[in-house]
Order: sequence, then structure tokens, then C-alpha cells
Amino acid sequence: MAKDNCEAYAQAEPFPHIIMDNFFPEDILDNILNEFPKSDEIDWQKFEAAPEKKLASKSEIQMGEYTRFFLYQLNSSTFLNFLETLTGIDGIIPDPHFVGGGLHQIEKGGYLKIHADFNRHTKLRLDRRLNLLIYLNKDWEEDYGGYFEMWDKEMTKSQKKILPIFNRCVIFSTTDFSYHGHPDPLTCPEGRTRKSLALYYYSNGRPAEELSKGGDHSTLFKARPGEKLQLKKSPVTKVKKFLNNLIS
Repeated sequence: MAKDNCEAYAQAEPFPHIIMDNFFPEDILDNILNEFPKSDEIDWQKFEAAPEKKLASKSEIQMGEYTRFFLYQLNSSTFLNFLETLTGIDGIIPDPHFVGGGLHQIEKGGYLKIHADFNRHTKLRLDRRLNLLIYLNKDWEEDYGGYFEMWDKEMTKSQKKILPIFNRCVIFSTTDFSYHGHPDPLTCPEGRTRKSLALYYYSNGRPAEELSKGGDHSTLFKARPGEKLQLKKSPVTKVKKFLNNLIS
């Protein structure tokens, strides 16, 4: 399968990616969905700043048995070989810490504005190269929203909108210009949430053309045409700005 799709992956727009429906055995994802914690069942990491409103797991300890085993297999040598053949990226390295990944859940009204991901693993000091998303939403209606969008490098238009239906898997290459997200507030019924699994993969080094001039960075949020983002600056950013003003 990887060899059959590697060319299509490389040529996909606006950046290399593939969308696979029913890629995993349904009974496996059924087990994961059955043990997926509700929004009030575990101590979720809550993102409530202006550019994002979502929930994320903090540790694999919070996950059920099926989920942990499944994620371990997606970090296995066999699956890494599949990813390397599919994407053409050599030396893919998994993240045993699942930093930023694991279980994701968005409640009604939640969103994740368009962005490019952080580009370096803060603990392992590796370059982030791939995202793998698996959606777990059965009977998901189009008018619930929650579309995963891919935007062009110039941030002029959305080139792909993907409905987050059950057993849909999206794999894509991450660069400083691979802008994506779930930018519009979720309109699903009360009591329903947009559920997904996320895994990120790395390498030791990357092509220079995949980087902006800013070096290592955290998530880079981008405004859509006609949109104003209210970005809350971290204390570190404020200190850097203060010091730069002193020497400028």
C-alpha cells in the first residue's frame, strides 16, 4: 500500500498528505472509542486561549489498555517502515512521550485556528516531520462542522476540507509552511464531541527549504483573510521583546 501511494502523497496539494478511509480494522477503533474518556472523566489539558479551544490528554497513563497498545504499535518498527516508504522520509523516529499528541477532544464551540506546528521536540531535540490523525466520530453529520482544513502557503485559501468521520486517517508532512487546523467553532449537538488520536514523528535533521528564517518555534497561528487573531503572548515572548527593545 505504501509503494502504491507514495507518488500521490508527494504530489498532494497544498503539501504532501494522504487521506485513508477504513485504514484500520473497525473493531480495534471500536474498542478505543469505547474507552475514550469523557470531557469530565480525566484531568485533561485544557487549551482555552483565543487561537484554540480544545482538550488533550496529558499522559498515556490516562488512556485505556486498547488505546495504549494501539499507539505503541503505531510507534513500532513495522509502522515506521510503512511511513518511510509512503512519505519518502528516511530515518523516521517516533515520540515515546507523545508530546502534544495522544487523545484530542473538542467540545461544542471549540476550534483550533489555522497554524503551523512547533518544529522541534523540546526534550529529544529532533525535527518534527509528520502528523498522523485518526478520527473516531461515528455518524458525524456535515452540519456539525469540525472540518480539518489545509491552507496554501500564502494563506489565501483553504485547499482541502476533510470531515472527521470514524476511521478516517490523515497523514501529512509538517513544515513551517504546512498550515492546517479546525478553524471554525464546532456546531455539533450538546453531549457530542470531536474525538481523535494524534501521533507525531520526527527525524534528526531536515531539508532547509522546510524551515522559515525564525529557527525553532512553537505553534505559529495564522489569520485567514478577513480574520483577526488575538494571540496571548507568553511571559518568555514578552521578556524577549523587552530585551530586544533595550538593544534596538
